[in-house]
Amino acid sequence: MNQRMRLKDSWATILILVVLLVAFLIETFTGGSENNYVLLKMGAMSNYAIAAGGQWWRLFTAQFLHIGILHLVSNAVIFYYMGQYLEPMMGHLRFLFVYLLAGVGGNLFSFAFGDDRAISAGASTAIFGLFGAMVAIGLRNRANPMISYLGRQAFWLALINIALDIFDPGIDLQGHLGGLISGFLLAIVMGDKMVQKYSVKWRVLAGAVLLLYIVLTVRMGMVINF
Repeated sequence: MNQRMRLKDSWATILILVVLLVAFLIETFTGGSENNYVLLKMGAMSNYAIAAGGQWWRLFTAQFLHIGILHLVSNAVIFYYMGQYLEPMMGHLRFLFVYLLAGVGGNLFSFAFGDDRAISAGASTAIFGLFGAMVAIGLRNRANPMISYLGRQAFWLALINIALDIFDPGIDLQGHLGGLISGFLLAIVMGDKMVQKYSVKWRVLAGAVLLLYIVLTVRMGMVINF
């Protein structure tokens, strides 16, 4: 019964994990997850392809692809852990929307400030969005010791990972930063189903900042990469 309740409370998490696994299997059986041709064909991030080819869908599809089995496993473990806390707290659809939209937001930041020659992929942009969402919820619910603690943990985990990213040229640091920012703003705008929401004033402000973020990153990306 407890297992059934757990699955019911986190079906969006399980769904995304299944999609990530299926995408990885398709990569593997069509040439390999580390094959640049396969990655580009399946929708990995390529700033030039977006700016010059108009392939904006890559901002969305790249978050479902992974480069190597360790990349997939590490992201899947972190995502599963975050989903067990955030999905019941936010509600299934809010959690799903924040995950997917933060992934796009992270890739937008990478489009604006990343290497135009690099090919990138992975769920980490969306996962950093979940870190940002947990921080936003923790700040709004500081009177709740458990939620406040989870918010602080998410903040420090994101900060440590970003610090490590600086020393690894193969990591899309810009995508991680963009995901963190996007998830934070999206959580304020969308709220949650169990705990206190931000006021209308803060939600409107966050929405305006998010809109400005989209406009600026698209504009910057087109100028730099075209």
